[in-house]
Amino acid sequence: MVAFLGMGLLGSNFVRAMIGKGLQVQVWNRTASRAQAMEAYGAKAFENAADAVKGADRIYLTLKDDASVDEVLAAASAGLKPGAIIIDHTTTSAEGAAQRTRAWKERGFVYQHAPVFMGPANALEGTGNILVSGDQELISRLEPELAPFTGKVLNFGPEPGKAAAIKLMGNLFLVTFTAGLSDMLSLCKALNIKQDEVYALFNAWNPGAQVVPRLKRLTAGTYNEPSWELNMSRKDTQLFINAAAENGTHLAVIPAIAEEMDRWIAKGHGSEDWTVIAKDNIPA
Repeated sequence: MVAFLGMGLLGSNFVRAMIGKGLQVQVWNRTASRAQAMEAYGAKAFENAADAVKGADRIYLTLKDDASVDEVLAAASAGLKPGAIIIDHTTTSAEGAAQRTRAWKERGFVYQHAPVFMGPANALEGTGNILVSGDQELISRLEPELAPFTGKVLNFGPEPGKAAAIKLMGNLFLVTFTAGLSDMLSLCKALNIKQDEVYALFNAWNPGAQVVPRLKRLTAGTYNEPSWELNMSRKDTQLFINAAAENGTHLAVIPAIAEEMDRWIAKGHGSEDWTVIAKDNIPA
């Protein structure tokens, strides 16, 4: 018997996958109709979180943020059975995940944060990635339960909150990647580049394959053998900005990058590799 709190697109498909694997699932959602809709798939819906978790050995969450997780768990706490394990798939702060791990342990319950790189389709199909960190003995017990619902469980070690931090890092990449694509499309509009021409380029040229090599170059800390000088990349960046301005389109990300390039050029790094703009940001 498991309970699932939060019937958004991700949570509802997780529930459908669980039912498909033979689990009995009790569900709750702030908007009751979303929970009730899951009864068509075999779930049992409840009007309040405390009733939804009664008798459940595992309580899964897919909510909005730290505040909603704390609020919903507080409301559910009266119904928790001794020994129940809370598994939280919500994207939250690292500090919040670590604090909840400590707080629920003090109350006699296990809280395991397990954020995901999964969309609704992944949740239904059992593909994607679940991230975990913290108590390694607990994780070794939970991994066989989590594995059927994902392509891979990625364990980032004993530090509570580390999985939350890794999820935020990945989401930052997705946000900047998508915002960069939006700026690129704005430039396409300015320069009368058609969609089929965009796809023709990217079907032949895959810059995604450059992520790991580019990371290695960024973190190597050597910039005196440039493959693309900062001065030259800044020149191209200005061409983007000028073309957009001349044709009435908007760039959201590129102007901020241009400012950062100018800052490093002013410090005397114009003839170095343009990855020097990451010099102060490289983690240990």
